[in-house]
Formats: sequence, C-alpha cells, structure tokens
Amino acid sequence: MSHHTIAAEPIRDVRFFTRGVYMMLGVIGVGAAFGIARFFLGLESVTNLDDRFPWGLWIAVDVATGVALAAGGFTTSALVHIFHKDRYLALVRPALLTAMLGYTFVGVGLMFDLGRYYNIWHPVIYWQGNSVLFEVGICVVSYLTVLYIEFLPIVVERFKDGVRLPGVLRVFNRPADWFLSLSDAVLRRVLFVFIILGVVLSCMHQSSLGALMLIAPTKTHALWFTPILPMLFLASAIAVGFPMVIFESMIASKSFGRKPEMDVLGPLARYVPIFLGLYLAMKIVDMVNRETFVYLTEWSVQSGMFLLEIIGGVIVPIAMFLHPAVRRRPLALFAAAMLVVLGVALNRINVFLVAYHPPYTETSYFPAIGEFAITAALIATLALVYRFVVMNFPVIVNHAAPKPLAKAGPHRHEN
Repeated sequence: MSHHTIAAEPIRDVRFFTRGVYMMLGVIGVGAAFGIARFFLGLESVTNLDDRFPWGLWIAVDVATGVALAAGGFTTSALVHIFHKDRYLALVRPALLTAMLGYTFVGVGLMFDLGRYYNIWHPVIYWQGNSVLFEVGICVVSYLTVLYIEFLPIVVERFKDGVRLPGVLRVFNRPADWFLSLSDAVLRRVLFVFIILGVVLSCMHQSSLGALMLIAPTKTHALWFTPILPMLFLASAIAVGFPMVIFESMIASKSFGRKPEMDVLGPLARYVPIFLGLYLAMKIVDMVNRETFVYLTEWSVQSGMFLLEIIGGVIVPIAMFLHPAVRRRPLALFAAAMLVVLGVALNRINVFLVAYHPPYTETSYFPAIGEFAITAALIATLALVYRFVVMNFPVIVNHAAPKPLAKAGPHRHEN
C-alpha cells in the first residue's frame, strides 16, 4: 500500500463559513492590528521583551511548542512508511498537512519575534557552524521544504486528469495533464527518500531546540536544566506525535460532522504509553542522578509548574491510555490526547519562560496583551488554512456519509 492509494477526497459538503469561522476571523483581525503595530512601531510597542528577557511567549509557544506539536507528521510517516503499519495510512495525510502548516506558521511567528525580521533569510546564506540556533534554523527550513515536497502528490492527485482551463488557455490543458502525470510518476519513485529525510531532519532539530538552552546553565532552573535536555526534547516530541494526530483528527471530525476514526485511533493510542513511559523514565533517572528532586520541596512557582507538567501531562495520560475503555470512547480518548498535548506545550513554556531567569533582575517577564493577541491570531489562521485545504484537496478519507455526531458511547470491540 502506498501513499497514493488511500481513498481521500476533498470535503465539499460543508460550508466554509460558520459561526466558529467568523469568531476566528475576529481573533485574526485583533491580532493583525497588533502585528501591524509591531512591524511599524517596533517590539516595545506590543511586547514586554527587553535586554534581560530577549525571548518570551512567541518563542515558547509559537516556535518551541509549534515545532513539538508538529511531530505527528514525522512519527506517523515513520510508522506507516518505515515500519509498514499500513492500517494507519489514512492518518498520514492529515498529520502531514498539520506538520506542514505548523512549521510554516513557526516561520511566520518567528518574524514577529526577530528585531530585524527582514533578515530572516540570512542563515540560509551566512552559515555559522558554531551556533546551535543556526542548526535549528537550517533544519527547520530543510524540513519545511521536505514537507512541501511530501505534500506535492496530494496536489498532483487533485488536478491530474482534471485540468480545464478556460478560453484561449485551453491549449495548455493537455500539456498540463502530461506534466502532472509525469510528476506523479516521478514522485512515486523518489518520495521514500524525502520521507526518510524528513524523519532524520525532525530528530535533529527537535533535539537541537533543547540544546539551545544548554548555553544558559546559570539562567535555567535546575528542575529543567540537564545535559540530556536535547534527548528529552526529542523524546517528548516523539511521545506527543500520536496524541497530536488523535487530537487533530477528532477536532476535524467534529468540525466536518463526521464520526471519529476510532477504528484506527484506538489502536494507535496503544503506542502512546510506551513513548510517554520512556520519556518519564528518562526524567526520573536524570533527576535521581543529579539529585534535583530536592527542588520539588521548595514550594515555588517552578516546583508547582514542574509537578503540573509531569503529573498532568505524563503520569495521568499514561494511566488513561493504558485503560481499554479510554481507547474505545471518543471523548475519553480525546481528553487523554489533549492532556499530552497540553503537557508538552507546558514543558516548552516551562523551559523557555518559567525556568529561565537571568541574574540581577528585579522583575520577571509576563507576556503583554499584544503577544497573546498575535499568538491567538496565528493559531486561528492555521486552523482556517487547514479547513480550506481539506475542503479543496484529497486529505481526509471519507469513511461514511457525513451526519451530526451523537453523544459518544462505548464501542463493543477495539480493533
């Protein structure tokens, strides 16, 4: 079974504009106003960033969290195309789209954070091999390119044998169809190279985001600073990959009035406790080895946030995913996946914001309203672009005719 053989089709039987869409457009409008102010009046007009706190909400959420939550793309691709678990093939295209859009908006979000945003292209030309941030930037750009190449078969499938140019442009119909057929044949032969490359690049920059904080050992709280922080970042990204696929799939099903794909999401959930358990074991061994568990008794903001991250984002989800009843019930499965997603997001916020405290500071950083508004606008824009793409390209498999969702009830069997 190949990437090209699933019976996906555009979702054309729902309206694009709904009450939720209009609400998100309002959020985008507010964020756009703050964004315009940022670009014309500078960072200080909409943020609380300064020389002591050079990064804030945009780095912790828009970049670090965005990169981590896009891990569903490479984990699902590896599961299906490398480990040949073909039963999950229907999940690859939505996961790929989520990753592609996620990384695109990571780049857009980074432009708001950079003082000289117009120089964002410089790392591609001016290489600095001694910089961890350079490695992150190059890997992200490279992986984003790979994601767009992996998405090309979906675009080709949408237009192949269906080019109908109007008027005098009709003369290009046959050449365009020929070019699309040739592209499809070539992509079928070479796509596996980009799939493997995407997995490798993802592992590199997921870990290097953690390596970025190794340059600030005296500014990062001991509960999070560790020499194995790059490994923990990679492990947590892998652990959140499948929960993010479940989370995205169930939201899309609800939005488009379709039943959740429990025949594949339930079995997929059985992998989650394995990766979460490995991540938790690494955290515990590291804390015991460095004896940083003593900081848990200091009853500070840092210790409270750390416990919330580990208990709410790791331990509770492990217990939930291990329970067969949770894997059979859509609402319970969604709740378990959401806890993992929020837990990884909290981990990135903790590492880059809560744990980070430069010396000789009398105040602490808290995001300004403009930072919240721009972040919310980026998330809303991502959701609307996702909605537009799945309504116009063959991304989601239509297992059954659409109908309103009833209250979730237990299924008799788990496949």
